[in-house]
Amino acid sequence: MVVLAIVVFFYLTSWGRETGPDIKVDSTPLDRDARPGVSFSPVIKKAAPCVVYIYSTRIVHVRPYRNPLLNDPFFRQFWGDQLPQNNQPRTRREESLGSGVVVSPNGYILTANHVVEGADEIKVKVTSSGGDKEYSAKVIGTDPPTDVAVLKIDATDLPAITLGNSDQLEVGDMVLAIGDPFGLEQTVTMGIVSALGRSGFQFGGDTGHPNYQDFIQTDAAINPGNSGGALVDAEGRLVGINTFIYSTSAGNEGIGFAVPVNLARHVMDRLIQGGKVTRGYLGIYLRDITPNLAQDFNLPDQNGALVNDVARNGPAEKAGIKSGDVIVEFNGKKITDPNSLQLMVSESSPGTEATLKVIRDGHAKSFTVKLAELPGEISQNGNGQNSSGSANTDALDGVAVSDLDQQARQELRIPENVHGALVTEVGSDSNSADAGLQQGDVIVEINHQPVNNAKEAVKLCTQAKGNNILLKIWRRNGDFSGTTYLSVDNTTKRTN
Repeated sequence: MVVLAIVVFFYLTSWGRETGPDIKVDSTPLDRDARPGVSFSPVIKKAAPCVVYIYSTRIVHVRPYRNPLLNDPFFRQFWGDQLPQNNQPRTRREESLGSGVVVSPNGYILTANHVVEGADEIKVKVTSSGGDKEYSAKVIGTDPPTDVAVLKIDATDLPAITLGNSDQLEVGDMVLAIGDPFGLEQTVTMGIVSALGRSGFQFGGDTGHPNYQDFIQTDAAINPGNSGGALVDAEGRLVGINTFIYSTSAGNEGIGFAVPVNLARHVMDRLIQGGKVTRGYLGIYLRDITPNLAQDFNLPDQNGALVNDVARNGPAEKAGIKSGDVIVEFNGKKITDPNSLQLMVSESSPGTEATLKVIRDGHAKSFTVKLAELPGEISQNGNGQNSSGSANTDALDGVAVSDLDQQARQELRIPENVHGALVTEVGSDSNSADAGLQQGDVIVEINHQPVNNAKEAVKLCTQAKGNNILLKIWRRNGDFSGTTYLSVDNTTKRTN
C-alpha cells in the first residue's frame, strides 16, 4: 500500500507538467593525434538530421495614409474631403529564415535569438528519411545578451544531437557548420577553430545591458540562414550555435562566430526551468590591464581584471573589495580579462558564495562574496562628458586643473565625497589625451597617492619619476558616474 501510494502521488504531481529535455552529452576529448579520413560523410549522417529549418513571420502594422493636401484650406474649398486617401489600416508580412538544432527527442530546439525575435509565427521543418515534416513552434524563452533562444515543437522520437564540451576546444580543431544558408537546406561547410573567447560585439544596439560573449571564431563558411545552426566537431558533437559573420559584403569572408555550446546549454537550462536567465552580480566596474597598468600595479603579467570602482552597498563592497584591486581568480579559475570574469559571474546563481583572489598592493588576498541578482539595467562604464571650468595651473602634459568649488560640483553633479583636482583643459596632442583623460574628469589619485586639490596634483606630477603616471579619476557619463584608472606616458613630453 505504501508503494502504491507513492506511485499515485508521483503520477498526480507530475501529470500535466511538460517533460524537460532529454539531452545527450559526450565530454570525451578529441583524439587529436588521429589521422583525418577521406570523408566526413559518417559525421554528417549523424549530425545533419538534427539540424532544422526555421522560418518566422512577423506582422508589421503600417499607419494609414492621409493626404496632406486635406490640411490645406485652398484645396479643401474645391474638393472638400474627396482627395484620394487611404484610411484603412494596412499590414505587411516580414519573413526571415534561419536554422536550429534539435537537442532532445521530445522537441526542444536551440537557435539564435535574432532568428525568432519579434516573430508572430514560427514554423520548423524537420528533415528525415521518412520525408519532411513541418511543425508550429513555441518560444520557451530568449536571451538577447547571449543571442540564444529555445523553441519547443510538439513531437517525439526526433533525432537529437549529442552535446560536446566547448571548453575542450582548441584553436586548429576541425569543425563543420550545418544549416540552411539562403534557404539551401542541409548545407555543410568545413573549417577549423580560428580563435576562442572572442567578444566585443553588440546585438540590437545599445540596450544598456552587457553582452555575455565568448564566441568561437571559425573559417567554416557561414552565410545568412546559417544563424542558429550547428557547429560540430569531428565526432559530430554540437560545440556551438552559429550566430553571425563578420563581413564587408554581407557574404562569407571566412570569419564566422558561434556561441559555445556550454554557454548555450547554461542559458537553455535557465530558460526551461524558470522562463528567464538570472545572473550573478558582483557590483564592480572593471577595465583591461594594459602593459603600462601592469607595470604601475607591479603585476607579473596582464592577466586579471582591474577594479575601477565598486558599487555602493553591492556584494563586492560588503566583502571588502576595493578600487585598485586586481581580480585574478574566481572560484579557483584563472581570470584573463574582465570579459572572462563577467562570464563566470553571470553563470553563477544569485545567492551563491564565490571566492575571489585579488592582488592588492602587490600581495594576494582572498575574499568570499555572496552574489546578488543582476539588476535589470546595468550601465556600462564609458567615456565622460566635456565640461567647462577656469584653469589656474598647468599639471600633467598639456593638462590644466583647478580646485573643486561648489559651482563646479553643482554644474557637473560631482558628489561631496569626491575630492581631487578638476581637469579643465586637455591638449588634443598630449600624452594625457592619448591615455583618455578628458575635460571634466576629477583626478582623485596620482601614483596611488590621494589628491585633494590642484596644488597637490601639480606637486605629485612633478615628483613622478617613473615611465608612467598612474591616474585614478572620477568621471560622469550621463546618469552613470564612477572611477577608473589611466596610465599616462611620462617618458616623452609633447609640446602643443
